Amino acid sequence: MSEAALAANPGRPWFLYVLHCRGGSLYTGITTDVDKRYAAHAAGKGARYTRSFPPLGIALVLQFASKGEALAAEHAVKAMGAAQKRAWLAAAAPDGAVTVPTVGPLPG
Repeated sequence: MSEAALAANPGRPWFLYVLHCRGGSLYTGITTDVDKRYAAHAAGKGARYTRSFPPLGIALVLQFASKGEALAAEHAVKAMGAAQKRAWLAAAAPDGAVTVPTVGPLPG
């Protein structure tokens, strides 16, 4: 996220996160506190999906200046097919980094 975007929004940043889940699946969501949300998923108190397919780890975290930006990114990621999403994850964090401070346009 750019310095200008942070300056324009003095509130808390929003994060898009992608989880590796049991069974090899991926789960995508948004939050203002990734650690707290991951703990909720891991405890079975997160989304219905992660109660059935518990998270094994965090694949990627992206920061956004606003909830609207994070929601738009979440929608774009959820619209991807599994292969496209895995390719995007590999490109977004080629060195295996979990947190990527900035990202180019989402595919699609």
